[in-house]
Amino acid sequence: MTPRVKKISSYLLKLAILILAFLFIYHRILKNDKNLRQFENLAAHITYNKVIITLVLVVLLMVVNWVLESLKWWHLTRILAPMSIWKAIEAVFCGLTWAVFTPNRIGEYGGRVMFLPNRKRIHGIFAMAVGSFGQNVITNVLGAGALVWFLYSYIPLNSWLMAGTTIIAGSFMALMLVFYFHIKWLVKLLNSIKFLRKYHRFFDIMGNYKATELINIMWFCLARFFVFTFQYYLVIHLLIPGIPLLQLSLLMFVFFFIQSAIPSLDLLDIGVRSFTASALFGYITHQTIAVVVAVSLIYIINLIIPAILGSIFVFKLKFFDRTS
Repeated sequence: MTPRVKKISSYLLKLAILILAFLFIYHRILKNDKNLRQFENLAAHITYNKVIITLVLVVLLMVVNWVLESLKWWHLTRILAPMSIWKAIEAVFCGLTWAVFTPNRIGEYGGRVMFLPNRKRIHGIFAMAVGSFGQNVITNVLGAGALVWFLYSYIPLNSWLMAGTTIIAGSFMALMLVFYFHIKWLVKLLNSIKFLRKYHRFFDIMGNYKATELINIMWFCLARFFVFTFQYYLVIHLLIPGIPLLQLSLLMFVFFFIQSAIPSLDLLDIGVRSFTASALFGYITHQTIAVVVAVSLIYIINLIIPAILGSIFVFKLKFFDRTS
């Protein structure tokens, strides 16, 4: 398969996912009078004060979430170039502005590294990759564990299949953790590829992070994970107060795990997120619209609003800065 065919196939797959997601939302939710009536009855019992308090808390947690990400970025770049915490915050928000219109948020890399000196920008891409990998490790490890719970609780599997799934999930979780704390293996792998060897000065940066530094990065990732899990809890608990915290949290872990594996464009991601969340929460509640509203609201607060704020910092970028 040629690169051009692969690229076209990738875009067609993403388009198919988005079309299916929006068709699901339209037929299962927007065109379903029963779901609309259920949501109207549910919303009628929510007081104005509860809505305001919940929204204020969710917005404050959004700030905490991205400040934690900024601190992680500041920590990652300390071995590259001195950067103030405020500048790290600017870089992260600017990256979010770039992310929303690029596939799989790849533009976030470009937005952030532009705040580094010119000669350190490519190094910054690989430094950011370490932080992204750490976040993926948290999402995949906790998500795989929660997926085992989900299958055991809601999907009827025979004991042998369940045992095999548990072993595979456990092995996957262990592999992710081992590989993260031995990220030097990736550097060695890249150095073993002949045509990449001449670029080793860029990706060697990944092998410069010591175990203590990787643990610190992991703490930032874990804190962020629980912050946005709590955001979802607050909004869903406001709309559907009957779901226990543990059950809701584990379902959110599975949701994040599945969502991280689906290629998408942030501007259109809301349909895919709604489809995934509706399918998962359908096992514990019939309030499909409430779930979609919660997911959409968190999406807007966590990504769209910061991306709009980040547009302010785009004007501070120095595209042709030649300082070292």
